[in-house]
Order: sequence, then structure tokens, then C-alpha cells
Amino acid sequence: MKILIAYDKNISTSKVMDQAFLRAKKLGAYVYLARTCAPDTKLRTIKQLESQLEELGQEIFVSHGVECETHVLIRGLTPAEDIVWYAKEKQVDEIIIGIKKKSKVGKLVFGSTAQYIILEAHCPVLSVK
Repeated sequence: MKILIAYDKNISTSKVMDQAFLRAKKLGAYVYLARTCAPDTKLRTIKQLESQLEELGQEIFVSHGVECETHVLIRGLTPAEDIVWYAKEKQVDEIIIGIKKKSKVGKLVFGSTAQYIILEAHCPVLSVK
């Protein structure tokens, strides 16, 4: 089994990572820990993000016996499109995302990354708040 964790430092709280670890461990899953990045992000920042993500994957998953691969996605798509595309590319069996409460107006004005992933993903999506 393969699980993709769509990491967002603003939403991916310890609850999200704890749930992801428990599911991966229980299911014997291979974990892809990924985050998106804008194409105009400076190389130095990208390297920092890669390093932080690698450290997080090592600390939470690898050190506890769960195989984990980390990726910073820079494809010029929206974050939601990036995650859905990557999930399909890696043929993952489940996506885990963090969500935060938004007002109806907030969803209308800003859109909803989580909503897009849930509706467009080819596999089940577990949302954790």
C-alpha cells in the first residue's frame, strides 16, 4: 500500500502526522511525504524546504520503521492539482490531508484545496482537522 501525505506546515499539525504514521504503520504502507512550491521560489528556499521535509520524514516515519520518500513539487500547477497529479503518477492508494475550518464565504472567495483534492483524486482521501 502507498500513502501520500500532502504536507502544509500551516495545516499539517501533529494530529495529521500522528494519524498518517498510525495508518502507515498499521497498513505496512510506503509513505510519500510531499509539499508543493511555486515555480518562482528561489533555489535556496527550495533546498531549505527539501531539507525540512526530509528531516520530518526521517523523524516521524523512517526512524520508526516506516519507509518514506519526500518530495517538493514544483510544476506550475495549483497546490491541489499538483497533489492530485502526483498521487496518480505514484499510484497511491490513499491521500492524507490536513484541513482547517473556513467560512462559506472564505471557500467561495479563495477556493478550497482540500475540496479539490477530495473531489478529483483517483483514490480515497482522509482529511484530518
